Amino acid sequence: MTQEIEIEYKNILTKKEFELLLNMLPFSIEGKTQTNYYFETKDFRLKENGAALRIREKQGAYQLTLKEPNETGLLETHDTLSEEEVDKWLSGKPIAKEHTQKQLDKWDITPSTLTYFGALTTVRREIPYRDVLLVLDYSTYNGQADYELELEAPSEEVGRSVFQSLLKQFAIPERKTPNKIQRFFQSLDPRE
Repeated sequence: MTQEIEIEYKNILTKKEFELLLNMLPFSIEGKTQTNYYFETKDFRLKENGAALRIREKQGAYQLTLKEPNETGLLETHDTLSEEEVDKWLSGKPIAKEHTQKQLDKWDITPSTLTYFGALTTVRREIPYRDVLLVLDYSTYNGQADYELELEAPSEEVGRSVFQSLLKQFAIPERKTPNKIQRFFQSLDPRE
């Protein structure tokens, strides 16, 4: 599938809260590492449209993903990339890919207008939990680190209910949590 709707809830955690969830829920002690490589136009046209573009490397496979606002959650559009294509993207020579480029055309964004800004590496742990997917992430980027609880749900109703119940159960305050790409770009310019 080249497109999907993502319904997720996120909460930044303290290290202590992260360790509590890691120990109290059946997460694996060992996580899986993935790296996101972020792209944007020099004049931030993706951000202007509430969108984000990344390449994710996970277990030797590469996926280009455009995330954009949708009535429910986010619309994600995907294309698979080869290692050679990723090298081109990272060296400043991005190439158009069918599905993501079709979406980028709405904003007149061509590959030549995209710039590589940097990477964020995450150690991720996932478990199925009460009809949702629970995710614990430890991310590092630009000399910073953070901890995050993420919940992916089949619907807003299920997601919100499980999310609030989980935070209450472990006495974790709900915090306004920008997504990873927003946190990455804020780390480049703290005034953001």
